[in-house]
Amino acid sequence: MSQTGTYHHGDLRAACLRAARELLEEDGSAGLSLRAVARRAGVSATAPYRHYADRDALVSAVAAEGYRELAEHLAAVHPAPSTPDDLAAVAVVYVRFALDHPALFRAMFAEPCDPASEERVAATAVIREYVQGIVRDAFPGTDDAGALATTVWALVHGLAFLHLDGKLDSSTPELVAQQVRASVHALFSVSTALPRTAAPTGK
Repeated sequence: MSQTGTYHHGDLRAACLRAARELLEEDGSAGLSLRAVARRAGVSATAPYRHYADRDALVSAVAAEGYRELAEHLAAVHPAPSTPDDLAAVAVVYVRFALDHPALFRAMFAEPCDPASEERVAATAVIREYVQGIVRDAFPGTDDAGALATTVWALVHGLAFLHLDGKLDSSTPELVAQQVRASVHALFSVSTALPRTAAPTGK
């Protein structure tokens, strides 16, 4: 690829992110490196280092972009999700995002990332707070909204990877949606049916 006119002056970071996303879609994470990104963006081999200290920093930036896109998709499902049905609809979109962007989703959650990346931490926090907000609104009487939100996220995230890895049938969008909705509703059906554990008496 020619190195002339590939990116505008001052837009090197965006060009590197765009190149990294393209490489992920084509070859998965195995083909992602700073050198490969430089070649794809049409810049010198050292240019990406102006913004990314190493591969982990680059992956963190890609992951942060993915988290922001995922947050936008989730927020678009319902303006103010507040019921189990709303939560199930959000879960479907989460799994659908993973299936539509498998390499990006794996980079977001299965690739080592720079733990010092403020951008990644902030973007991940948006997802966490969004899920916690839904749980608080849908289940106002819960004793521990934080723990329940973690449980819900773990369930939906597990469903995403089970579909990605072919352990669950993802042959049609309708089937995926049906499986995800059923799983979310099953979780809450069981949780409301179980008797509460008696408080310890200390004896």
